[in-house]
Amino acid sequence: MIYVINDIITGALIGLLYALVAMGFVVIYRASKVFNFAQGELVILGGFIVWYTTFELGLDLWLAIPLSLLLSALAGYLIERIFLTKLIGESVFSMVMVTVGLLILLRGIVLLLFGPAVRPFPVIFPLKPLFLGEMLIPMNLLIGGLITVVAAVGLSWFFNRTRAGLRMTAVAEDHVVASSMGISVKGSIAFAWVLGAVLSTVGAMIFLSGKSLTFLASEIGFAALPVALFAGLESIGGLILAGVIVGVAQSLATNYLDPLVGGALGTVVPYLIMLGILLIRPTGLFGWRTIERV
Repeated sequence: MIYVINDIITGALIGLLYALVAMGFVVIYRASKVFNFAQGELVILGGFIVWYTTFELGLDLWLAIPLSLLLSALAGYLIERIFLTKLIGESVFSMVMVTVGLLILLRGIVLLLFGPAVRPFPVIFPLKPLFLGEMLIPMNLLIGGLITVVAAVGLSWFFNRTRAGLRMTAVAEDHVVASSMGISVKGSIAFAWVLGAVLSTVGAMIFLSGKSLTFLASEIGFAALPVALFAGLESIGGLILAGVIVGVAQSLATNYLDPLVGGALGTVVPYLIMLGILLIRPTGLFGWRTIERV
């Protein structure tokens, strides 16, 4: 039983990491109504920025981390300015296809600048796990889970209680109407991409701390996809519950069902959960239902 409890706790913490990455999906969607397929590439771009500031520039972590977050924010701003600002008012399909192209472009840029070689990632969080009796909890995931909860509370308050957050939500509803009301559509979308890039970099630091860095780590973006769609693309707080459910289900399936079926079930289970909830509620567990009058 102690091993089952340990697997549940570890799965929940992994799910919270997925939820943090999924926040990038939700923040960008809530400000632009665009689903960013390049979210995983933003994570790996942030990871390489952290690697560069620590190993190439030789900065201490207390300098490298703030600088990395600043550079990631700048990268998010430039991505929006270069690729998306011209598409304001265009169809959602056009903007989504740009993010698909951005996925390929960012992966190519990372390969061009850094190559396919595997690099060591700096140790940002303690490697020594936390022992609770016979249970072993990874410290990076535990600290990451706390960061995810704090980020979710902060962003929920921002979007629901502040004028800037409400303006960003209005922009997502209709660019033309928001612009006619004096809301800066370009500024709102740019700020969303800045937030998305910063969240991605924080996720990269939690995910890669003390591990190896390679462009293939961008697959965590697809791992976080079921969490985002399960919770609903408008719900930040719902990501916490969705992440825990998906993470626990994946952990239990990997440890107890994979040996029975020969493996791979743990990878599929999050997507089965996602499809199941979307069949019942297409907007996700906490997504907004849109009422249209005909």
